Amino acid sequence: MITITEAARLRGVTAEAIRSLARRGRLRSVRKYEKLLVYRSDVLSFEKDKPGPRGPRKSAKKT
Repeated sequence: MITITEAARLRGVTAEAIRSLARRGRLRSVRKYEKLLVYRSDVLSFEKDKPGPRGPRKSAKKT
């Protein structure tokens, strides 16, 4: 287990980004001694969502 700061440094993102992922349940986390810790393996294997619309594309109706 690693701290939020270590996880952020490892992924090249901000500590707030890691906290947000943990809060939303995207990364498993544990609070120990008033520190939020995440699993190193989860941080290394985490993949970002692909950008763009989610779901089927709606076509415009012709009149």
